[in-house]
Amino acid sequence: MDILLTGANGYIGLRLLLALLEAGHRVTGLVRDRGRFPVSQFSEFLGDGRLNLLEGDMLDPESLPKGLGQVDAAYYLLHSMGAGKGFEEREEACSRNFREWLAGSCKRVIYLGGLVPVDELSHHLKSRENVNRILREGVVPVTTLRASIIVGSGSASFEIIRDLAEKLPAMLTPKWTRTRCQPVAIRNVIGYLTGCLGCQETVGGEYDIGGPEVLTYRQLLKRYAEVRGLVRFLIPVPFLTPGLSAHWLRLVTPTTMALAKSLIESLTNETVCRERKIVGLIPQELLSYTEAIEMAFARIAQNRVPSSWINSLSSGRLNPEFFRSIRVPEHGVLRDRQEVTLVAERGRVVDAVWSIGGSYGWPSMNWAWKARGVMDRLIGGIGMRRGRRHPTQLFAGDALDFWRVVLADRGGEGKPARLILFAEMKVPGEAWLDFEVTATELVQTATFRPRGLFGRLYWYSVLPLHLLLFPVMAKRLASGSYGLEGA
Repeated sequence: MDILLTGANGYIGLRLLLALLEAGHRVTGLVRDRGRFPVSQFSEFLGDGRLNLLEGDMLDPESLPKGLGQVDAAYYLLHSMGAGKGFEEREEACSRNFREWLAGSCKRVIYLGGLVPVDELSHHLKSRENVNRILREGVVPVTTLRASIIVGSGSASFEIIRDLAEKLPAMLTPKWTRTRCQPVAIRNVIGYLTGCLGCQETVGGEYDIGGPEVLTYRQLLKRYAEVRGLVRFLIPVPFLTPGLSAHWLRLVTPTTMALAKSLIESLTNETVCRERKIVGLIPQELLSYTEAIEMAFARIAQNRVPSSWINSLSSGRLNPEFFRSIRVPEHGVLRDRQEVTLVAERGRVVDAVWSIGGSYGWPSMNWAWKARGVMDRLIGGIGMRRGRRHPTQLFAGDALDFWRVVLADRGGEGKPARLILFAEMKVPGEAWLDFEVTATELVQTATFRPRGLFGRLYWYSVLPLHLLLFPVMAKRLASGSYGLEGA
């Protein structure tokens, strides 16, 4: 089949894309920026023509490709939940533009939304249902799948539960943690999404998808701790409102405030399947919550996490359009530049640069980086809790602690390797970290474009640390003594 996949760069999108390609389908992936797509992971399919990438922003109809051609099915996986205020309007605009753009070019649409509770909907679930309504007003028949908590390596739900259970020996559990949900493994979600293609009976239908168990959020935390062999004390309290819970969630986990508010608001809604028709139409082995956790950790242990929610641009403050202009500013900036002759072979130095941050920490004064991350969280920033998707691989658009990867080019054949990071922590200006590795030299440049007088005061206040930190970091990277073997 010829398939159109929107959101091909997203958490669900990347996993679904691989499943579709391995099943023999021809896929056109629509992304906002091709530069953020992990081309190396899909080079085989791009090379033989089974995968074609198109650029376009659903919020900007003029940017959408003309002459799409006929496709057998289109997946709609776009959402703006983590993008902050006004996400409902953006989701509505996206769905309307998608509907009009696709009219006459597609036989069916498959849409993944959220389970609808019996009581009043949260803003997030209300927006998801509004998208469903708008898509169904078009001429193309829509298959709607509604899911509760999706559990898998890299999913927002899994990573938040993981952070809470791993880091807190005792947790205050407010009233909303007693809300019931029906978690579903990411493997089963992909199974249903792909299974719809071969099941004509699902065309135009609406289906609830869930795992085999109904659990409370408190039970999710407790079960996770049991799987990991952790002793955790869950203390029920009546006074933590959803608003206070969102602030606590933002402080302890990698979520942004916008995403934390949306999540907590949705957690007050009971999301349990009200019908199970899909089980008979697309039979598959449904993984229990415990099995889903164990499978997630098996992928993590093998460094085989294909996608993560933290790499969504909505998890930071970088404008997606920024990736179209990756030039580090040159005027009105303050810099620290280190030029070091390579001690190790070039490939080893590139590997060391590509391993910075995450679980390996930073090559110089790692305690200072951690302290800066804690300070950032305290003033409402993202801190360093996002880590990184993979210990040695980096792609444009990846989150890396409190940085965003803007360019990741390993070079070769006389071309220098280049890694550019843009700071998403709260700073009075713009901060960049740029690494260039030639055949003989490592050039490491920290660039700061201050905003007003306070920005300059900020730079000079941390200058003593920079004088100690950056020279050592450059020398250690150039020696190849940092990374998988040197950490």
